[in-house]
Amino acid sequence: MTAKPTRFAKTQMGFSPEQSKWRDAALGKIDLDRLRELIVEMTAIPSPTGEERRLAEHLVARMQSVGIEARYQPIDERQGNALGCRRGSGDGASLLLYAPIDTHIAGDEAEDCPWIGPHVREDMRPHPIVRDGLVIGLCAENPKGYAACILAAAEVVQKAGIPLRGDLMLGFGAGGMPTNKRPVPGADRYNVGQGSGCSFMLEQGFRSDFAVIAKPGWAVAWEEVGLCWFKIRVHGYLNYTGQRHRLRHKNPIVEAVKVIEGLERWFPEYTKNNTSGLVAPQGSIGAIEGGWPHKPAFVPAACNLYVDLRVSPRVDPSDVQAQLRQALVKICADNPGLEADCEMILAIPGGSTPPENWIIRSGIRAWEAVAGGTHVARTNTSGATDANILRGRGIPTARIGMPAPKSPVPYENTFSMGVVEIAGMAALTRCLVNIIVDTCTRTRGEVGLA
Repeated sequence: MTAKPTRFAKTQMGFSPEQSKWRDAALGKIDLDRLRELIVEMTAIPSPTGEERRLAEHLVARMQSVGIEARYQPIDERQGNALGCRRGSGDGASLLLYAPIDTHIAGDEAEDCPWIGPHVREDMRPHPIVRDGLVIGLCAENPKGYAACILAAAEVVQKAGIPLRGDLMLGFGAGGMPTNKRPVPGADRYNVGQGSGCSFMLEQGFRSDFAVIAKPGWAVAWEEVGLCWFKIRVHGYLNYTGQRHRLRHKNPIVEAVKVIEGLERWFPEYTKNNTSGLVAPQGSIGAIEGGWPHKPAFVPAACNLYVDLRVSPRVDPSDVQAQLRQALVKICADNPGLEADCEMILAIPGGSTPPENWIIRSGIRAWEAVAGGTHVARTNTSGATDANILRGRGIPTARIGMPAPKSPVPYENTFSMGVVEIAGMAALTRCLVNIIVDTCTRTRGEVGLA
């Protein structure tokens, strides 16, 4: 059953006159030209997963230029995080504003084509274009637009001179994309994605009482899916084209079609059985490998399918594996002679934060102040982010994004994370400023901490 939207009444915790003055001072310093400048700069610096160092060092310099304490945190020679902090007086709660900074593709035809299409579109190139209130370029919206909003919010709080009780912490993380190492020269580490930068940041002691991750969705979310990857091996017999009429013949590439069709029928069933709360976990087949491209005269004995199944925060990855195995048993039973097995090759559990937690309520108050209405939670979501890393390490985390563009945008009906509207960035920045003042100018007791 699809979850019904969760509505929250207007929350009662408000700003004091002094807090309102601080917030208004910071909001008054939000500048659309500055937002445009930030996102253009960031989009123009390539940062495919595993090679974020240059962009991270640029963000460190940006933070330092406005008086925010900042440092580059290296992970290896190519990859690292940008960390910043505006320290409070010490008697308040610390708040981490977080966004990843890596891109899902390189923006290079040699690496990306033909899998992204016959050529690299303008929204997939690290060459930003400013047009009609939009910025178009590789990941200009997600994740770089979100990271730019975090930086902008921290800048205006700094410039307004707001006295903070708790530390305002900024994390711009490497390795946020759902990927393992890219098949390019010099890529040595396998664990470059899947939240590796966020995990390293927390392990090294850069952690907070609360966190907000800026990622897509114009609402406040307190839970999201995780993800499991599986390798399904379809079995057949080694053969040769010139002998297929003489020897036993079962081509696993052809047999894989039966598995693909069965899984495509099963994915909606999986979603239905695992939908609850805010999430509706989806599944897809993302890759296939089988045989030798340099000698297709030979038929291989195996063909591999790679499956991504999203995971509800209320379901363990081991249970997801059991569900997939049961589905494969049925698919094989429906196709006599078909042989297939599966292996889980990645497991990142989903995560949640109690909706009554301070940071969720603060996020909703901020959203309502900016949107001018009662917050309604987004349901049927299936996107995973580093929020799972933050929540899995015990940090209450809210996710918040920016509103959809009001004007027509290119590539609206195709997958693109490369078109961002400056007005939408301004709305998210206003939300973040509200959350900062709401959380970092109170005592720890006021926000529910000992």
